Amino acid sequence: MPVTSRWSEAARALADKVTANAAEWHEAVSVTPRHLLVPRWWERIPNSPAEEWDLVAHAEDAPARLAAAYSDATLVTRVGPRHADHAKPDEKATGSPTSSSTLPGLVVSMMHRLDAEPGHKVLDVGTGSGYALALFARRLGDEHVTSVDIDPYLVEAARARLAAFGRTPRIEATDATGALPDSAYDRIMATVSVRPVPETWLRALRPDGRIVTTIAHTALLITADMGDDGVARGSVQPDPATFMETRQEADYPPRLNDVFTLARDGDGEHVRAAVGSVPDLWREWPLRWLYELDTPGVETRAARMPDGRRVLWLLAADGSWARAEEREDGAAGVVRQDGPRRLWDCFERVRRMWEERNRFSLHSMTVELDPDSGGTQTAPDGTWTLSL
Repeated sequence: MPVTSRWSEAARALADKVTANAAEWHEAVSVTPRHLLVPRWWERIPNSPAEEWDLVAHAEDAPARLAAAYSDATLVTRVGPRHADHAKPDEKATGSPTSSSTLPGLVVSMMHRLDAEPGHKVLDVGTGSGYALALFARRLGDEHVTSVDIDPYLVEAARARLAAFGRTPRIEATDATGALPDSAYDRIMATVSVRPVPETWLRALRPDGRIVTTIAHTALLITADMGDDGVARGSVQPDPATFMETRQEADYPPRLNDVFTLARDGDGEHVRAAVGSVPDLWREWPLRWLYELDTPGVETRAARMPDGRRVLWLLAADGSWARAEEREDGAAGVVRQDGPRRLWDCFERVRRMWEERNRFSLHSMTVELDPDSGGTQTAPDGTWTLSL
């Protein structure tokens, strides 16, 4: 079977899968050659001691390349400052992802929530591989879509690869948290996470316009509509979405390894019993994200000891840290804290407030985005408001 026939068949199968609840995007997905936009990518090495990645580079017509490109999966294209396009055969990368082609199902779900129609002027924040941009341009028209990315290479590569199959939307290399290419848009969708939602986005959103984005360091996907008063109001959506945070440099700041070294075995200035159990924040993710909303910028790490006990660390750039350890006898865990802030005290306060409100679902929270005063998220009972 010719390559064109094979990828077209795969793209249609992907469209059938990911647009079941968003039929308006079926045609765009079924005719967009994602394999041309993501020729190479990085794949995480399982159980590697460091965050290591293998390069994946197949021939254009290789079945493995088409299978990956038309699967509903994220393909990581950049790790740290190293893009897969520039990697040598058998090269490995180390670090955190800094760009990717987001899984198509999530992209389509966000586009459906965005409710963009032909004639709308759309801003796509986070060009990446250009896949979401290709879908926008196909359905809405090249002239109605603008995309921005901080990385000039990503912009250059996406522009050339889109043009190869006839798509010519506007793409610019710029810091999306600053000035935007135009002053007014009907729709804004971001496949990078932010906190706060930039003032420039809100001022550029026309009345009745809509924004779909995620809050940094959480998986909270929010949709908000701009009112005539210049304030966008909406809610947290039921389906979580995790995106890389906007960045201004080639890579993200390093993790807090120096603070972790102190926290791993330190005695701590303040030692006491934990109030309640030591949670697994990778399972109790709503609690983890509420804590991030309340006490932003805290890095969370966890481990299981050989005897099965859970240990949780909270780390902050100002040198504050907390370590909570379960006891073997099942009694209340021990909490050790040090530095200028008591991070575990803040955590227990957030957990208590959440439990007092019957552990409400986070998608029941309302959102208000004000360019003059920032944004807020409010609990469903209206008595607990968290600043963005």
